[in-house]
Amino acid sequence: MARSHATFAAVTIRQEDPARPDVAELLRQGQANSEKLYPAESNHHLPLDALRKPEVRFFVARDSEGEALATGALVLQQGWAEIKCMWVAESARRRGIARHMLDGLMTEARGAGIEVLRLETGFASHAALALYDNAGFTRRGPFAGYRRDTMSVFMERRL
Repeated sequence: MARSHATFAAVTIRQEDPARPDVAELLRQGQANSEKLYPAESNHHLPLDALRKPEVRFFVARDSEGEALATGALVLQQGWAEIKCMWVAESARRRGIARHMLDGLMTEARGAGIEVLRLETGFASHAALALYDNAGFTRRGPFAGYRRDTMSVFMERRL
C-alpha cells in the first residue's frame, strides 16, 4: 500500500493525512466508542499530531464515492510496528473492510522490513479481537510504554 492504493469491492485504501476533516471525524467516532467502553486510563488513542509524524503510516479506506469508511495506521519502530487507529464506520461494517485494511497494513509492514506487528485493544472489543485472532495474532504481555491493564488485550504477530 506504500503511497499507492489497493481496491477491494469498490473500496480503495490509500495513505492519507489524518487531519482531513472527514478522516478526523472518523477518528473522533472511534475515540467516542472507546470512551463508552473503557475508562480514560485504558484508552490509548494517539493525538492527531502524533499520527502525522514521519514514523507513522496512516491509511484511509474510501468507497467509490470518496466517503471515508475506515482508518488504520502503522507506527514503525526498530524491527517491529504497532497497529493503531483501526476503526470502521458503523455504516460500513460487516463488509470485510477491517480485514482488508489489516491485510494492507501487514503488507505495508513487510515492505518496510518489519518482522513483528503488535497492538493493544480492549477486552470488550469483540469484533476487533475476532479479527486479530483470525489473522493469526496471539496474546502477549504489555509492550513499549503500556502497563498491565485488565481492560487491555495485547497481541502480536510475526510476519
